[in-house]
Formats: sequence, C-alpha cells, structure tokens
Amino acid sequence: MTEDKRRRGLDMMRQVYGWDVQDGPGDFFGLTVDHLFAEIWTRPGLTLRDRRLLLIGLLIGQGRHDVAEIQLDAALRGEELSPDELREIVIFLTHYAGWPAGAKLSMQAEQLIGKLQQGSQP
Repeated sequence: MTEDKRRRGLDMMRQVYGWDVQDGPGDFFGLTVDHLFAEIWTRPGLTLRDRRLLLIGLLIGQGRHDVAEIQLDAALRGEELSPDELREIVIFLTHYAGWPAGAKLSMQAEQLIGKLQQGSQP
C-alpha cells in the first residue's frame, strides 16, 4: 500500500458512499480501499454514475436491498440521480428483478426521496 493509493481509495469511498470514510485496520479494509476503490472505481471508461447504476441493478437483482439503499441515498444526495430518474429505475428494474423486489425498491426510493425533499426545505 502506498500513501497515495490509500488516499485515492478513501477519496473515492467518500464519493461512492457520500459520507466521510476513515482509514481502518486489517487486510480486508486495506484491499477494499487500495484495490476496489483506488483502482477499480477510478478506472477510465465509465463514470461514477455509470458504475453506480450497474451496482444498483446488480444489488437489486441479488435481493441486497440493504446495500442498494446506501447507493440510492448517495446517488440522490450527490445529485447523480434525480427523483424522477430513480422512479424510472424502479419501473425498469421491477420488470427484470420481479415484482416483490420492485415493490421493495419503490418503497425505499420514495422514503429516500421524501427525506431528501424534507431536508432541502427551509
């Protein structure tokens, strides 16, 4: 691990998750930061939004709504997705992931949109 790689990885984690991520102990954390975030998430060819959309689709397809919610929240707060785009994603993914998964995703999306709109009001 180099200091530069760790810094780049932590910076990308902050962008992906939308909150401050501190350095952590252990090989698992180190590999996650130094490889996944410093090398994979920063590769040319796809934007952060592209990668996030792919990840959201994969997570919903796997039934990982808990992790998908983190990505949806970060995408909304980071203005990578608008509420209308998120609603369109729900409709699209429902037809591939199944109605129960789509219903869960729809509820999550509307809750996140509601929180965002409440926070943006004076």
